Amino acid sequence: MPRTERIKSENAIYHIMIRSITEVPLFKKNKDKDIYLEQMRYAQIMYGFKVYAYCIMSNHAHFIIDSNGADISKIMHGLNFKYAMTFNRIHNRHGHVFQDRFKSKIVDTDRYLITLSAYIHNNPLQISGYENCPERYKYSSLKVYLGLEKDDSGLLDEAYIMQMMGPSVSKARDRYLKLVYMCDKEKLKNEIEFEDEKTEYRSERKILVRDFEPEKVIEFISQETGIDKMMIYVKNSRNTKAVRALAVLLMRSLCNLKIKNICEVLGNITESRVSKLCSIGVELVSTEDRYKDIVQQFVSQQVS
Repeated sequence: MPRTERIKSENAIYHIMIRSITEVPLFKKNKDKDIYLEQMRYAQIMYGFKVYAYCIMSNHAHFIIDSNGADISKIMHGLNFKYAMTFNRIHNRHGHVFQDRFKSKIVDTDRYLITLSAYIHNNPLQISGYENCPERYKYSSLKVYLGLEKDDSGLLDEAYIMQMMGPSVSKARDRYLKLVYMCDKEKLKNEIEFEDEKTEYRSERKILVRDFEPEKVIEFISQETGIDKMMIYVKNSRNTKAVRALAVLLMRSLCNLKIKNICEVLGNITESRVSKLCSIGVELVSTEDRYKDIVQQFVSQQVS
């Protein structure tokens, strides 16, 4: 039977669920969970999507992802392919890791969004030792929601959901924890009432445009770095590697270009080299203060 077409929208928030094939845990060790989150953060820097909640179990995981103008299939297929390759290498195995495609459902109301996040954070209650303290489970975003830990990775935006939970941070956290403990899922759906009051949480949805011309990216990178734009087309130049890497990252993120399309733009460059440059670009944005806001700077300049 042919697969049904996935329902998706560039402006959507998704409930994403991944699951392992029957005979293999998706995450054998905690290190595997760390790796998946690290690789998701890498993909997030490249595509600019937002993660509102997550919980990773041994054989499956749930995420709430705001695609923020990007293609959710491109995000998840790339992420899961990379993780499967890493998992097989680490555990000395071959073959499939994931059970079929990732599952996705569009979150179409705020009520559903909050209910879903509580359901996801409710998962650790099934684990021995966490029946009365799901907030202690390491691989769930609940601990960040409740202010028990900070998300130093930059992966999570918990404020978008928590700003809907009450007139202050402390009241929102208290109310949210009570919501998570409600095991009756029908009651969970009916209990929550929204308030329109301002809160101390601040998070807005601003969808990134993804149809910029690559020539605009090259001009911008040239202006920002002081490197002649013709040098960005020069292959194997040590002096321009970082500049080319930033250009590739922005083209991958904001121009809706595949790797082969970027090869055509830059000319005389292999797909493997483009992938490597994209990785270097992600590293630069992650570690260099002068580049950390370069995506936002480019978008602001183009729309102003």
